[in-house]
Amino acid sequence: MIEVAAEYEGPVRRAMLVGLAGKDDDINLISEQLDELAELVKNLGIVPLEPEIVKVREYHVRYRMGTGKAEEVAQLAQECEADLVVFDSDLTPSQQRNWERLVKCPVIGREEVILDIFAERAQTKEAVLQVELARSRYFLPRLTKAWGHFSRQRGGSATTRGEGEAQIETDRRLLKRRIQQLEQELSVVRKQRDVQRKSRNRKPVVQGAIVGYTNVGKSSLLKALTGADIFVKDQLFATLDPVARKIKLDGNLEIVLTDTVGFVRKLPHALIEAFKSTLEEAVLADFLLLVLDISSADLDNEWETTMNVLRELGADEKRITVVFNKIDRIDREKDAVMLSRINGLFPNALYVSAATGEGMDELLKTLSALSSDARKLLTVEIPPTRHDLVAFIHANAQIYEEEYLDDGSLRAVFAVEEKYHNKFTEYSV
Repeated sequence: MIEVAAEYEGPVRRAMLVGLAGKDDDINLISEQLDELAELVKNLGIVPLEPEIVKVREYHVRYRMGTGKAEEVAQLAQECEADLVVFDSDLTPSQQRNWERLVKCPVIGREEVILDIFAERAQTKEAVLQVELARSRYFLPRLTKAWGHFSRQRGGSATTRGEGEAQIETDRRLLKRRIQQLEQELSVVRKQRDVQRKSRNRKPVVQGAIVGYTNVGKSSLLKALTGADIFVKDQLFATLDPVARKIKLDGNLEIVLTDTVGFVRKLPHALIEAFKSTLEEAVLADFLLLVLDISSADLDNEWETTMNVLRELGADEKRITVVFNKIDRIDREKDAVMLSRINGLFPNALYVSAATGEGMDELLKTLSALSSDARKLLTVEIPPTRHDLVAFIHANAQIYEEEYLDDGSLRAVFAVEEKYHNKFTEYSV
């Protein structure tokens, strides 16, 4: 939850949101980002107050804006009785301290809000460790903020240091030690997960990953496809851990679909690094289902954000199928122009509703085609001397038919990744 320094006692109930607009910035975009920040703040049980957009002509080190503008913001925060001021941008540790002295209440940036949400939602051991590591790295340079209430804080030698500085140094040392411990624990957990993943990948099943902006209905889609008991809730970052489920398709096909953590604009880099292991499911998948909320007013930016994160992960070159979810939430007559535009931009996209089931049959057909494309079908007759190829098929292929002939040869029909086809060239039928 929101870290409140010792001099700011009491619960945080109301937050004033602040967006900064440079001379070339789009005010509408900043307003949309503040709306999203309001949703993030609500997820922490805090009431967001009317957002304030501050026009900034040039960057100032102390407050990121001029002193006069900063004093106006502080006055507004006091007038609306805000318990917290949240900037829709990152603040340096010194800027946070300067703002807190000015407004007399905690001041944080968007990154800290997201970190707190992740800390609240993490369930598995790996997610808990990842979030704690990201938070620890974030708070390490900000420890002086928490101990600013010590009046004797000052520099000097060990014999002249005040109580505040001694506590800061102790906490910094303890936090650095905890960061090292977390890194070691995560290393062990990741090795265990890699073993599990390798075991899963040895099975001849095509892997797909569901990716997209947070709260577009990825978990609902996986639940609708599999019927499995998957946690679904209409909130940001409801899913932090990858959830993999097997789906049986027509034609004796099977795939494994994995739901991944949702993306968001200005996702803190520390969290992208921390959740690389979670998002690796997208990198290692044979194909991606990129889910978008067709009813969202910010559809274009959500698409752009998702693609930017995929580029950072190196997964943007994967085979991507765009799926527009929540088709039941729009009026097709009133939104005809918008739908026509989307059809033009995404001519091969699918339109579904995880809530009503509309379009799910077409999605299942597409999954069957993706599975077939990922692994090409072969029919071979392998002589009895090639036990190695028989073992390879059983370990790496999806077998549809298998029959031993009178001469001991194995006749098999199976699907395998195209890169392995050269192994069977001379035995193809």
